[in-house]
Amino acid sequence: MSQKKHNSPFIYDVTESTYEEKVLKASHQQPVLVDFWAEWCAPCISLAPALKRVIEELQGLVMLAKVEVDDNMRLAGHYRLRGFPTVILFVEGNEIGRFHGSRASHWLREWIEEHLGDYLAAAHQD
Repeated sequence: MSQKKHNSPFIYDVTESTYEEKVLKASHQQPVLVDFWAEWCAPCISLAPALKRVIEELQGLVMLAKVEVDDNMRLAGHYRLRGFPTVILFVEGNEIGRFHGSRASHWLREWIEEHLGDYLAAAHQD
């Protein structure tokens, strides 16, 4: 698969070999959303712009790691993913929420706020 360059500093590609460092360890510094997606998956393609919009609005408070599942099947199996896209939120190395399917950006904002409300409120006070 060709790794697409992301125009945002808050969005990056992850593989099995970089997953521990770029997701699990990184989530001890700030929350990391992991988007498990596939190039052949229409809902994955439709979710991508909404995820990008919300992550950019958060200005680095939450990072977005993109995992292309066809090239990283062991990760998909490890998390028992049955459909794509599946998005999992990690904080301090632990999964604190997940959803699957395409969603609108307003739904994504609400979902992130529901799971990270205290963290986001504290970040805005700094």
